Amino acid sequence: MTTSRPLPRWDMTTVYPGLETPEFAEGFAQTVQNIADLAHLFDQYAIGEKPSLPVEDALIQVFETITTHYNTVQEDTRTLTAYINSFILTDSQNKIAQARMSELQGALVTLSLLATRYTAWVGSLNIENLIQHTQIARDHAYALYRAKEQARHLMLPGEEALTAELNVSNGTAWARLHGNITSQLVVDVEIDGQHKELPMSAVRNLAYDKSRAVRTMAYTAEIKGWERVAVPLVAALNSIKSEVLVTTKRRQWPSPLDASLWVNSIDQQILETMLVAARAAFPAFRRYLHTKARALNLTRLAWYDLFAPIGNSNRLWEFEEAATFIIEQFGTYSPRLSNFAARAFRERWIDAEPRAGKRDGALCMWLCGDQSRVMANFKPAFAGVSTLAHELGHGYHNLNLTRRTSLQRSHPMTLAETASIFCETIIRQAALKQANRQEQVVILEAALQGTCQIVVDISSRFLFEQRVFEKRKQRELSIEELNQLMVETQRETYGDGLDEEILHPYMWAVKQHYYNANRSYYNYPYMFGQLFGLGLYARYQQEPEAFKQGYDELLSSTGMADAATLAARFGIDLRSEAFWQNSLDIIRHDIDQFEVAVEEMGI
Repeated sequence: MTTSRPLPRWDMTTVYPGLETPEFAEGFAQTVQNIADLAHLFDQYAIGEKPSLPVEDALIQVFETITTHYNTVQEDTRTLTAYINSFILTDSQNKIAQARMSELQGALVTLSLLATRYTAWVGSLNIENLIQHTQIARDHAYALYRAKEQARHLMLPGEEALTAELNVSNGTAWARLHGNITSQLVVDVEIDGQHKELPMSAVRNLAYDKSRAVRTMAYTAEIKGWERVAVPLVAALNSIKSEVLVTTKRRQWPSPLDASLWVNSIDQQILETMLVAARAAFPAFRRYLHTKARALNLTRLAWYDLFAPIGNSNRLWEFEEAATFIIEQFGTYSPRLSNFAARAFRERWIDAEPRAGKRDGALCMWLCGDQSRVMANFKPAFAGVSTLAHELGHGYHNLNLTRRTSLQRSHPMTLAETASIFCETIIRQAALKQANRQEQVVILEAALQGTCQIVVDISSRFLFEQRVFEKRKQRELSIEELNQLMVETQRETYGDGLDEEILHPYMWAVKQHYYNANRSYYNYPYMFGQLFGLGLYARYQQEPEAFKQGYDELLSSTGMADAATLAARFGIDLRSEAFWQNSLDIIRHDIDQFEVAVEEMGI
């Protein structure tokens, strides 16, 4: 199906008619006031400022009042933040949205301080006794025990307050600088003999072009673009990593990685077991890369060949066709999943159009109630369909969290990919069954592109971040040093799968995940999510009906138990290398299929 319709932009009017409307102004003011009222309530009961009372009627009433109000304010604030961010994500030059977000920062700092006070207060309570006396405590038992553990790593109240206030002009400001620079970066490229000024997101999309000359040109232009903005970005990265090291030490975590593991609800043993299994799969991924090189008539892939299309399939997946396919195939799992996707497309929850000022990549964010919003930069290829299915999986996860409170919804990144990988796999398997041999090559290649990034490239990013933290303990790192570290880790992971002389030294500038002072190691959770999601899909294939009975409840509970506990519900031992190897075997099977298909097609 071919269509000339413009790609959709998301509809945010379900929250407010616009940023300059009386409704938004009233909602903004009300949210800020609600945060102030919550702060007054905390002061009234001296939350986190003195030892708590014994568990008796007075304390139970205070706990229920504080927790109920805290949940409500957190939820309302998330909606307002998501609403404003929806304009910034799609147009970083929107001065009104930028101004309102800046204006909101003060209230967000206050709420962050209240969160710290709540954690410290809970840490002083007798949780076991409290749970016996109030249903609200029983409903939030996991969050309360987590808060008690976190309280052990809090600085003194004044230090936590100062850190939160300074973060607005430190980590948060540096991250915002990275987002603004990268989304507004315009690069000069030469296409068909004509020079054009294109946004960086569009230039990076040229990595998918059939012409190697275009890909080479785009890569060269991209690197030059990053060189132009490297000075402010290296300052941002150095500052953020220094801030993380300082706060980690003051909070008495052994390292940023230890703090990250706790945040992500796994332990060092689980992480190392997964990474060992991943490293054992590197030879299979290199085999995939060698096969792709042969299909492109190349001796070795260069970095700019990683996303090159192969095969002769002329099928274009237009957006409307992608929507229909996703809705239908989600229906093979359950009507609930299918109806959810249909609603997302029907009610314009998706912003699919690439354009200047819009952030690159794709994401899904919870908006309000049972609604989410998906940002994508849609390409009319199977990869674009897969990305939509992936992000809608996040939305389905949010749907299952609807009945949970804000405290109960707070789940780790390791479990955030659970539904997205599952939904993506449903789409890929369905597409493979319907495709002819040529199309199978294209679909398998798109899938392997993604898994190679998740397993191999994520490994390089993890090693890079580890080494940056180690070196940043002594001093700032230069642009050249960051480039060298990036290339070094890419060589270690990709090995002879890529031309070692043509890698991507500026990947540290590309990936916004490095620029989050509150969430270090924003990389290995994606690998965990990918392999955990594949493992769950394997369970689904083995026992479909039994799996369906527990899957939605698992998604609903991702903020109410740690990863190992939830996995055990499906008979999965995360500390066993066998589980991770089984998940990677699914990918190895795809690589085997890809090799056979490429050989049969004589590509």
